Amino acid sequence: MQTLIENLKVQIIEQLNLVDVQTSDIDQDAPLFGEGLGLDSIDALELVVLLEQHYGIKTDPNKSREAFATVATLAAFIEESSLVEA
Repeated sequence: MQTLIENLKVQIIEQLNLVDVQTSDIDQDAPLFGEGLGLDSIDALELVVLLEQHYGIKTDPNKSREAFATVATLAAFIEESSLVEA
């Protein structure tokens, strides 16, 4: 799980072009939206694209809002989705 979390941090930085952010700057339990990383609704769409491209998971951030809360919850969602689809 920790490897997935670290990979997600790298992918989020790349997907969202967060040029001044390092993986160490992202707390896996901090909110992705609002306070914390401070992402917005456009970023949410980019995260959906990331999930589709890298993990083959199609989702709607409005229906899976809790999965997009933190990097840790997103990693758990990916693992859950991978088990369901396998």
